[in-house]
Amino acid sequence: METDTVSDQARAGASRLERLDRLPFSREHRRLLVGSGVGWALDAMDVGLVSFVIAALAVTWPNDVGMLGWVASAGFMGMAIGASVGGLLADRIGRRQVFAFTLLLFGLATGLSALAWSVGVLIALRFVVGLGLGAELPVASTLVSEFAPPRIRGRIIVILESFWAVGWTVAALIGFFVIPASDIGWRWALALGAVPAVYAVVIRLGMPESVRFLESKGRIGEAEATVRRFERAAGVVSPDAIVATPDTVVPARTAPARVSGLFAAPVRRQTISLWIVWFCVNFSYYGAFIWLPTILVASGFDLVRSFGYTLIITLAQLPGYAVSAILVEKWGRNRTLAAFLVGSAASAALFGLASAEWQVIGAGMLLSFFNLGAWGALYAVTPELYPTPLRGTGAGWAAGVGRIASIIAPLIVPVLLATTSTLLVFVVFAAVFIVAATAALGLADKRGRSLDEALATR
Repeated sequence: METDTVSDQARAGASRLERLDRLPFSREHRRLLVGSGVGWALDAMDVGLVSFVIAALAVTWPNDVGMLGWVASAGFMGMAIGASVGGLLADRIGRRQVFAFTLLLFGLATGLSALAWSVGVLIALRFVVGLGLGAELPVASTLVSEFAPPRIRGRIIVILESFWAVGWTVAALIGFFVIPASDIGWRWALALGAVPAVYAVVIRLGMPESVRFLESKGRIGEAEATVRRFERAAGVVSPDAIVATPDTVVPARTAPARVSGLFAAPVRRQTISLWIVWFCVNFSYYGAFIWLPTILVASGFDLVRSFGYTLIITLAQLPGYAVSAILVEKWGRNRTLAAFLVGSAASAALFGLASAEWQVIGAGMLLSFFNLGAWGALYAVTPELYPTPLRGTGAGWAAGVGRIASIIAPLIVPVLLATTSTLLVFVVFAAVFIVAATAALGLADKRGRSLDEALATR
């Protein structure tokens, strides 16, 4: 019955985007979600490995402990640049092209990091890794959001983000079993990060380009072929002739995306609120989780127990994503995001107060649950706030601004730990989460609405 309805609407002259939005979730959607998600998981594995590598290098290269914070921060510097440039490129040359290239770049650079003979070389290579990693995440979420059916779009993006927990769990397993096995265990761990270089080839061959991007560039034939591909997968009969209605076809030579467009009405207030949220969430997340194994070691736990506790804490990310995936479609994006950020603040305070082992694990699991649930909601809302010609740029620059915080946080944490206490560090994180929650309430909610439906001017 649903197939007949969609087919009738298509024959009646529905635009390509309307046809795409009305499709049920099909095997093509699933293939795109899983394909992007595996790339996302590989990214998370790479970022997660850094926290374990830093903890191991503090033992292996004790004379360079003061420089180890730069190993993480150099990667985030690259991510800040990569996210900003990658978003712009995604709006100019396509989402799929940028996604594949960035996977290749950070995969190769991570593999080369295994050969680093000094902290300085490792820092330089981590910067290159960050360039690829920073661009990939917002581009992947933009691509998937442009294909997802509107009624479940938020849920689909949270599921995509949940692959991050899978990758971070793999990193924790590698950290627990591989890194402590020998003095060069950290090198073997980084060598495994070269896997994305191989996966990039597979991704490039199988993923579709965004229909919205193709239409914005006047590539109507390719856009029609892609819509028909998804219609076939859903069992929907395509119209006999190419539909080219005035409301969807944009002249081939459209103005290139510019950062200034992020501050034009009606998206100006959304951009400001979004950048605040991205900055605060990055600051608290990376400040806490990059240094978590090291903080546990400094608290008296040995390296293996520290890595084991981190693995347990990491597993709590998965139910956080699951709950967030449900609530973004029931409560809306902004309210879900704010609620999880408040939960993150409370969990951070509890972690700072924890002393017994069960308290450390319990508070850490709560922090994982709420913080990663917030990440899922944040990635769901970000692409929805901008029109197609500006969507990659908007998502990329929001992520880029967030990466500035992820550069600062790993450098501040060691200083705070040396001069104050773990409690004060996590109180700071809690306060930053509250700021993010307040800003999140200012974001628009396009739950169930088409991506092409304009925001109301406020």
